[in-house]
Amino acid sequence: MPTVKIEAQISALDLLEAVQQLSQPELEQFIEQVLQLHAKNIAPSLPTQESELLLKINQGLPEELQHLYQALIDKRDRETLTESEYQQLLELTEEVEKYQSQRLEYLTQLAQIRQMSLTNLITQMGLKPINND
Repeated sequence: MPTVKIEAQISALDLLEAVQQLSQPELEQFIEQVLQLHAKNIAPSLPTQESELLLKINQGLPEELQHLYQALIDKRDRETLTESEYQQLLELTEEVEKYQSQRLEYLTQLAQIRQMSLTNLITQMGLKPINND
């Protein structure tokens, strides 16, 4: 990850400006780390089961998988995908769908623990749909 220059005393606005210097993959990794930090910070006030579910929910796709998947989608969109790359994209799509399905299961479990609907939980957590293509 590249280094960005910041002052010793930094405001939230200055931090945001520093984050804007990151590339898209670095930004996604940074966001993942911030979400994990957030989950850890609220974890002491949550029951263990909820904390574990939150960590799992906030865990993103492995960076290498995400980059390869996105590269293949880009090639597909440009219509330059080879047959072997197409097969690889199908396999990766299945992996991504399994990940999303597992994440939805964790969200469902958390909603049940909190005795609320899945829709309300997703709204409360401020989650957005994952767009993989």
